[in-house]
Amino acid sequence: MTPDQREIPARFAAALTSMRRPRLRPEVRLQEVPGPGRIAPWTAALEGEVSVGGHELATGRFVVLHDPAGQETWRGDFRVVTLVRATLEPEMAADPMLADVAWSWVTEAVEAAGVGVVALGGTVTRVVSSSFGALEGTPDAVDLELRASWTPTDTTLGAHLHLWADLMATVGGLPPLPDGVTALTSRRTGLR
Repeated sequence: MTPDQREIPARFAAALTSMRRPRLRPEVRLQEVPGPGRIAPWTAALEGEVSVGGHELATGRFVVLHDPAGQETWRGDFRVVTLVRATLEPEMAADPMLADVAWSWVTEAVEAAGVGVVALGGTVTRVVSSSFGALEGTPDAVDLELRASWTPTDTTLGAHLHLWADLMATVGGLPPLPDGVTALTSRRTGLR
């Protein structure tokens, strides 16, 4: 039997349903993409982009893994795996606190979302690109890559999707929405 022919586990179906509900910032666009096939029996994935005025500020990927039998390293039967990328100002490359600050964006997003997570972990990578030869006039660029994964304590993954979208907006340099303000439109596709 192929995965498409198996009955979707109820917990995975509930998780996917919850991901259809959140209203995201209007600057966030999502698109459903194939999930990884070998990590877990059930997967779903979205690619995201934060853009303003046609200018891309950040991109990322949100992956949901589900193994009904659970996995010891996950400490549960779900795992959320995220990636966020953005190009930063070159001056930031020299900041020795960049990785600590970027990781604090993750922990603050989790805390602000009020979601239950266990086994939170991740990496912060910065890549400084300097150009030479025919490209010598190109300014230096700093690319930040933030990877984080965690095990949600329930199937309400819409809140986790929302926190990841907010994290992309933060990494992309957008100010947070004021308390009590909700985005009026959502330009999402996928997860039908």
